[in-house]
Amino acid sequence: MLRRVLPLVILLGLVAPVVAQQKASTTDELTALLHQFLEAAGRNDKAVFDRFWAEDVLYTGSSGRHVTKADIMKSLDEPPKPDEPQSTFDADQITVHDYGDFAVVAFRLIQNVVNKDGTKETHYYRNTGTFQKRDGRWQAVAWQATKVPEEKSKQGDQ
Repeated sequence: MLRRVLPLVILLGLVAPVVAQQKASTTDELTALLHQFLEAAGRNDKAVFDRFWAEDVLYTGSSGRHVTKADIMKSLDEPPKPDEPQSTFDADQITVHDYGDFAVVAFRLIQNVVNKDGTKETHYYRNTGTFQKRDGRWQAVAWQATKVPEEKSKQGDQ
């Protein structure tokens, strides 16, 4: 019995660190990709948006509206309105579930807004993105954004 179990224990001891390293690598890779995208979102960087979103992405915004990648890219061509506030974005509470060539990323999006009169606001959203590794790179193939109600934001979004 021990002779049959011992090779299995040794094999698991060799494989487990590799699996853990792959998951950490996916988590690190997607967390970096997310932060890169959010930093670029504040300046409407088309190249970053084009790389981030898959051509066939299914995106449901916080208003409930479904948009395509073409819609997203077209919106970047629209000049900002003169009275439009400036926004920067960040993320925290990031969780990544690695499923091999697919991964699900859930996080709290933080939108920092500076209005034209100089006042500042912070808004929070819960986002969930599904990523697929295609041609060696991760792209978002599905996305859901939900605005956190203001009263929840003040309570720490529990």
